[in-house]
Amino acid sequence: MAAPAAAQDPAQQAQAEQLRGPVTNLPLPRYVSLKGNEGNARRGPSLSHRIDWVFRHAGMPLRVVAEFGHWRRVEDKDGAGGWVHYALLSGVRTALITQDMTELRTRPRTDADVVARAELGAILRLNECEPQWCRVSGGGQRGWVPKTAIWGVDPAEVRD
Repeated sequence: MAAPAAAQDPAQQAQAEQLRGPVTNLPLPRYVSLKGNEGNARRGPSLSHRIDWVFRHAGMPLRVVAEFGHWRRVEDKDGAGGWVHYALLSGVRTALITQDMTELRTRPRTDADVVARAELGAILRLNECEPQWCRVSGGGQRGWVPKTAIWGVDPAEVRD
C-alpha cells in the first residue's frame, strides 16, 4: 500500500495551480511596464487589427492577461488595453501611485519618517515588497509605501 502524498502548503498549491502563458510559460496575470514613450494597443494580436488605445507614458505598469505569439494582451489600472507587441514591453516592474501625496517612508511602518511624497499618477520603480508594503524609487527618492496606495503589484505578492 502506497503512503499518501505529502500535503502541500497553500502557497505552494496556489503556485502550482497558477495559470501560465502558452508562449512564455510565465505566470498569468503578471505585471510588466511600457518600454518606450508610446505603445499601440490593438483589437487583436496582429498589425492588421485596428488600434483601440495608445499608452503614452514610459514605464507605465501594465498587467499581462493573455499571450499569442509575439503579442501580449495587457490592461492598465482602469482595465483599458488591448494586444501589444512584446517588443514594446519590459520586465522592469513599476508601480502607479493611486493616492495623491502618498508618503514614502524610511521603513515599512506608519510611524516611520517621511522622506518624500508622490503625486497621484506618478510612476515609480517597484523594488521589494512585503505583505503590506513595497519599496519604490523615483525622482532621486526612495522609500516604503503601503500596497493600498499603488497599482502594479498583487495584494498577496512578496518580492525580494
